[in-house]
Amino acid sequence: MQKLTGRGAMRSPGAPSLRCEIERLFWEQIATGITSEKAAEAVGVSSAVGTRWFRHRGGMPLFMSNHISGRYLSFAEREEIGLLRAQSVGVREIARRLRRSPSTVSRELTRNAATRSGRLEYRASVAQWKAELVAKRPKSAKLVTNPRLRRYVQERLEGKVRDADGCEIAGPRQAPFKGRNKPHRGDRKWVNGWSPEQITNRLQIDFPDDESMRISHEAIYQALYIQGRGALKRELVSCLRTGRALRVPRARAQAKAWAHVSENVMISSRPAEVEDRAVPGHWEGDLIIGLNRSAIGTLVERSTRFTMLVHLPREEGYGLIPRTKNGPALAGYGAVTMANALKKTVADLPVELWRSLTWDRGKELSDHARFTIESGVKIFFADPHSPWQRGTNENTNGLLRQYFPKGTDLSHWSAQEIQAIAHALNTRPRKTLSWKTPAEALNEYLKSRGCRR
Repeated sequence: MQKLTGRGAMRSPGAPSLRCEIERLFWEQIATGITSEKAAEAVGVSSAVGTRWFRHRGGMPLFMSNHISGRYLSFAEREEIGLLRAQSVGVREIARRLRRSPSTVSRELTRNAATRSGRLEYRASVAQWKAELVAKRPKSAKLVTNPRLRRYVQERLEGKVRDADGCEIAGPRQAPFKGRNKPHRGDRKWVNGWSPEQITNRLQIDFPDDESMRISHEAIYQALYIQGRGALKRELVSCLRTGRALRVPRARAQAKAWAHVSENVMISSRPAEVEDRAVPGHWEGDLIIGLNRSAIGTLVERSTRFTMLVHLPREEGYGLIPRTKNGPALAGYGAVTMANALKKTVADLPVELWRSLTWDRGKELSDHARFTIESGVKIFFADPHSPWQRGTNENTNGLLRQYFPKGTDLSHWSAQEIQAIAHALNTRPRKTLSWKTPAEALNEYLKSRGCRR
């Protein structure tokens, strides 16, 4: 190979790998905020490859998000060189058609040609692989070459928690790190937990005259998130405050999480009569969540404070079928299940008592369009992070926590039992109703309208 190409022996590429250009296109798709699976599909690779790319780089594209300079040959140009060379076109003619220097084409045909057959054979895929391999400029991370700096950073990240007397406090035992995000509501190891930014700035105070004890917070993040850096243990990501195993692309973090909420169902489009509470029939709703993804739906009428609870039992197969990404919602409050349960609840009261329903931004009501068509009840969604827009419902949920405390499994209760709790609230005097009960206030309205319950 040295004689044929002027380069030393290179490791065998095996099966041709996917080009860096494809990975760059993949990261461009990720930058739009879509998932790894959809980005992989968009660039024509398998979802497993896309997931591997994302995890290997810790969700951080770095240089992969930058386009290659035009001074370097692209894969398309190498394909053109291969086709023209197979047609016995001369080097200068190939250079003229590509608008490149003849010396560039000549070097390309020699240095990046395949040599396995014992002679030079130019193939675009092999040439691209060789060019990308030689273009790598590996550089040792600062935390690898400076053990003293690495110890300082590591102690500030995962150092033992000590009391005022210097005694170590063990804290809880954390579940083993499996390369994924922190366990839901799981115990986390107690550590010093300094942020990379705190470590970076504290170094300047602790070592004012030692320039070797300097590192940027971004370098610390890269050492934690990117595989192959070899500086810090991968499981140290659990020492960060977020505890997430991968970085979240900015566009994905800022992506609209409420795609089911359109402009015409915003609370700003709600009728003005809802605000003054003069006319009954306008409701507020939400879920109270318990352990093991259990939930109970709550509905409160704004004028009379009459409360109805929606029973949300487990779907068939819950606990037996393994949880799968984008799989069926078996916990009991999926979009279709929730819409059906609400429609069944609506049928228990007169039509004129169901004018509108204001819900929070939860995706459990993402099937609201079908619910509105089948029930006739208009759905409106509150603004993000604005619980006061559903104040009646929030206050009622607080009362319900007397019966359904946080941290309990709500799936234990039957429909009859939760209706008994609703009856207890509806027969409790309320100050805002001049000490009448919600049931009495609702009955007075129904009698005045000549309706039957």
